[in-house]
Amino acid sequence: MNRLKKKMGLGLAAVLTATSLSAAYVTTGSSAAPSEDVSIIKNDEPTSNRIDQLKDIAMHFYWHGGDVKKAEEEIFKGITLKGKFDVVENAFKEATTIDPLDNDLKISLASTQIIQKKIPEALETYKQVLNLEPDHYNANLLYGTYSKVNGDEKTYKTSLAKLMQIDPARTKEYMQRFESTEEIMDTELNTEVPESLPQKDHAIVILGYALADDGKMQQTLIERLKAGLKIAKEYPNSKIIVSGGVPKQGVTEADAMSEWLISQGIEKERIILENKSTDTVENGLFSMDKLEKEGLKDVTLVTSASHMRRALTVFNEASDLLDKMNGTRTERDFTNMVYLDYSSIEEAQKVTKDERMVIYRDLLRTSGIWQYPDMQR
Repeated sequence: MNRLKKKMGLGLAAVLTATSLSAAYVTTGSSAAPSEDVSIIKNDEPTSNRIDQLKDIAMHFYWHGGDVKKAEEEIFKGITLKGKFDVVENAFKEATTIDPLDNDLKISLASTQIIQKKIPEALETYKQVLNLEPDHYNANLLYGTYSKVNGDEKTYKTSLAKLMQIDPARTKEYMQRFESTEEIMDTELNTEVPESLPQKDHAIVILGYALADDGKMQQTLIERLKAGLKIAKEYPNSKIIVSGGVPKQGVTEADAMSEWLISQGIEKERIILENKSTDTVENGLFSMDKLEKEGLKDVTLVTSASHMRRALTVFNEASDLLDKMNGTRTERDFTNMVYLDYSSIEEAQKVTKDERMVIYRDLLRTSGIWQYPDMQR
């Protein structure tokens, strides 16, 4: 989004108010004040301006939400919008209509359809990309991967064969990633403190969870902290990384987590704040950066049971990426402890189709394939 601001020479609020949305959409919360002067995207604007306006709308709603009803009435007339991602999806649909040859717009549309759990629709969108550009590596990879998640092994194998023709070395790396991911899905989730953790160069990484609008921690985050605290007490030599950077009332998840741990008797010097990440992928990338800078090696991840397999996948990929950049090979050991947000551990061990989808989605994002090319990882 910064790139768009710089390119157009206007702040987001100015762009949306002047040429596309009312001021009602330019909000940081869900209660937007209505505007008396609502203007829509104008057909007499240059093509690039109209597309940029739609991309701005999509990214604004992706991050902040907004007045969905207003968007339905004033921009996407005749389309029922149920939530913010409906706005994102329809903004990219409109943009692809304006420029049907822009495959980045189609990739962005397909990514939103994946977020909406519309796998068949996303596969059709990837097909459009491949019809226009058969050797598009990322589109072939995404099409094949999500076909596999959708139970279509035949299409997955066909896509792999095509990828091997385009770039065999890169494809072999992805095949290894997929094999590791399938192994991670069989990981035993620990509800108790793991035994025999390293006494040196070991970190406990506690993953954040969205704060309430008033900046207070929700119960899910408190439960994750309680699990992390148990490990911290049994392994006093381990550093603790608290990871989460989305602020509410000026407080990030990492800030709140650190204060809670200190209130429970953990020394401030043991705690490392990772307060920049906005999602699981960034939890992994930014926490690995902290580990490297602190000279820490092995990791015990702490999060909810429903989140752990995705987190382990992301952190493993982030670790491999770090090694690749540095030209090293670190034998890093990942262990886990979960807050059980299921009715039983037996239920927690089952991997649903929806979970498999987000695991592969975040694996691909961590590997360097952006959801929204040039806009959002």
